[in-house]
Amino acid sequence: MLNNLIIFVLAAFLGAEVLSKVPQTLHTPLMSGANAISGITIVGALVAAGMTSGPWSTWIGFAALVVATINVVGGFLVTDRMLKMFGQKTASSASAGAPPTNGTPE
Repeated sequence: MLNNLIIFVLAAFLGAEVLSKVPQTLHTPLMSGANAISGITIVGALVAAGMTSGPWSTWIGFAALVVATINVVGGFLVTDRMLKMFGQKTASSASAGAPPTNGTPE
């Protein structure tokens, strides 16, 4: 148990140090790209919930599954919102009824 706690604390410090070195403009793209990898936590939560024998362990595994699912779905929603910001702009209201032109004068 003590070894797991030491590893957890060291990983938390390492993660905080690495993330503090990333420029602000890269946080959202990095988190969006890492979101698919976060799906592995769902698999881990399923394993944790299914391989336990006690009822408390099963409930903790189920809670981990719910939290991991919320994390992944939320990450995909943020990514979708970010990608919509870079999508095509809609036509202005003045040119909405105008027929499309091919660039040649009539």
